[in-house]
Amino acid sequence: MRIGIGYDAHRLTGERPFILGGVEIPFAQGLEGWSDADVVVHAIIDALLGAAALGDIGTHFPANDPAYEGISSIVLLGHTRNLLREQGWRISNIDATIIAERPLIHPFVDQMRQNISQALSIGKSQVGIKATTTEGLGFTGREEGVAAYSVALLEEA
Repeated sequence: MRIGIGYDAHRLTGERPFILGGVEIPFAQGLEGWSDADVVVHAIIDALLGAAALGDIGTHFPANDPAYEGISSIVLLGHTRNLLREQGWRISNIDATIIAERPLIHPFVDQMRQNISQALSIGKSQVGIKATTTEGLGFTGREEGVAAYSVALLEEA
């Protein structure tokens, strides 16, 4: 068994849709980034790659590569699943925490879990997603950005 941890953060901007866990959430701002800037999926990808000792998201999906400009992070998650399979790994479970003052994330968690489990070809019960605030502290508390942490447990296939 191998455990990995992932983290990602993106700045809020008024020029893009707000996407988390493959869900477009109604909000006045979106997240700035080369892809769709889905911080929770990016953190999950890094946790999975880290557990398999395969580098990080930037190694496999560089931010300056035109092939990934505006791409759905759920698509990148599917590519990550394939890479793990090729290397002989099976996903046991993942857990992620989203850090944001607004918008309210809870109503969208079930669909995020569904999107992520489908992209990874695992059961929805193997995907945990939570959200919290920082009570006004730090860049997330000042509503300058959104962050996410994730852990992943892999087993040899």
